[in-house]
Amino acid sequence: MDGTIVDTEPLWIAAEQVLVESHGGSWTEEDSLALVGSDLLAAGEYIRQRAGLPMSAEQVRDHLLAEVLTGVKAGVEWRPGAVELLAGLGRAGVPAALVTMSYRVLAEAVVSQLPAGTFTAVITGDSVSRGKPHPEPYLAAAAELGIAPADCLVVEDSPPGVASGLAAGMRVVGVPNTVAIDPAPGLVLIDSLAGLDVAELLGSVGRADAGRRH
Repeated sequence: MDGTIVDTEPLWIAAEQVLVESHGGSWTEEDSLALVGSDLLAAGEYIRQRAGLPMSAEQVRDHLLAEVLTGVKAGVEWRPGAVELLAGLGRAGVPAALVTMSYRVLAEAVVSQLPAGTFTAVITGDSVSRGKPHPEPYLAAAAELGIAPADCLVVEDSPPGVASGLAAGMRVVGVPNTVAIDPAPGLVLIDSLAGLDVAELLGSVGRADAGRRH
């Protein structure tokens, strides 16, 4: 979700910086980028330790989630081509699942701004025991869709997300946003979803074995 469908990374980065600096610490964009795609509780612990915050990892997580939720409710900035591609998948009868390490309250705030039925399943960071890069989130999505992992195609913008999809035995299309993604077998890298139709997306499955850029 974050960085692939909606451009919420600036909200996360701003919230992290304000929190750390309000306690007299120093936080850089590079610090934030290191956490892109991570499990929220793990990110909270990283921030707590890195900045020496007088807060628990859970408190850090909850604070940041509330700040980002406020921003999302004010209106989201969709990533180029994302809404159009989701609509095309719906017209083609291709079931889609949203797999995000953001929590359900935030995912629902985003999904509510899309047409009803856009996603058949929604897997969030607070609905799994192990977050990305572990394969559990994507395996849970496949189970809810009733589709074998090998027949699923993942679209991701972060290294942890890509690793999660590949570990689940799925083909992955990487669309780097704020951080780079290294080539890997089973992965196709593209520059943007803009102008990408369903046929082109599904056609990338065959190229994924070679880890090629499309």
